[in-house]
Amino acid sequence: MWRPGLIVTAEDALPDEGDVTVTFAGNEGVAATIAGRDPTTAIALLRLEAAGGAAVSPTPAPAAIGALALVVGAEHGEPTAALGIVARATGAWRSMRGGEIDARIELDVSLRRSAEGGLVVDAAGDVVGMAVFGPRRRVLVIPTATIERVAQTLDRHGRIARGYLGLGLHAVTLDGAGDAGAMVLSVDPRGPGAAAGMLQGDIIVAWNGDQVRHPRSLLRSLGPASVGKIATLGVRRAGETREMKLTIGERPAD
Repeated sequence: MWRPGLIVTAEDALPDEGDVTVTFAGNEGVAATIAGRDPTTAIALLRLEAAGGAAVSPTPAPAAIGALALVVGAEHGEPTAALGIVARATGAWRSMRGGEIDARIELDVSLRRSAEGGLVVDAAGDVVGMAVFGPRRRVLVIPTATIERVAQTLDRHGRIARGYLGLGLHAVTLDGAGDAGAMVLSVDPRGPGAAAGMLQGDIIVAWNGDQVRHPRSLLRSLGPASVGKIATLGVRRAGETREMKLTIGERPAD
C-alpha cells in the first residue's frame, strides 16, 4: 500500500487486461483498477475501488552487500516470507527496456513466483524496495526512490512518457567483419523517423557518435528525458554512410 487507496506492485505480475482484485488479510477481496503501469521500471499502480489497509511509511534503507533482506509477499491470501542477503549493490542503472532505476540491488534469495512485487525490508524493518524478477530469474529490488518517482507520475498521468523513433528495427551484421547495426524494417509514416527521411533498408550504425551494436542500445536511450531532443544518427544507405538528424518524439499511448 503506497498511499491510501493506491497499491504498488510488479508490472509483469499483472494481466494485460481484465479485472484486478487485491486480497487483504482474512481473504477480503477488494476490486481495483490499473491506474498506470511502466514496463521499463517494472512498476504498476493500482487504485482500490474501496478503502482498505494502511499505507506503508517507507524509511528508505541503503542496501549493503551481505546485509539480510526479507521479502514479504502473499499467496492465496496467506502471508509468505523469504530470507536472503544483498548479493550486489551498485549505483543507478538503466533497464533493458530503458527505465531509469536509482540503484542496482540484487538479492541471493529463493523466491516463489507469487512473491514478485513483494516488499523488501532489511533486518531493522526499514523498506529497501520491491522484489521483481530479472533475467534468469535473478531477484532484483526496485528501490524506494524509484517507486516514489514513478508512482507519483503514474498517479498523475497514468503513464510514463517514453521516447519514440517510429522505426521497426532488427539487429544485423555488416560486411561480415563483425560490425553491427540496426536495420530499419518498417517506418511509421507519421513518426519521427519518417520526418527525418529514414527509409526501409537503412541501417543505423551510430547514435550521437556511439556505435550501435543492437536495437536494445537505442531503446535504452529513449527515456523520459529524451523526448524532444535531437539525435545524430550515422546511417548506412546503399553502401554509403551519412549523418541524419532526428527529433525524438513521445511514444503513443497505444
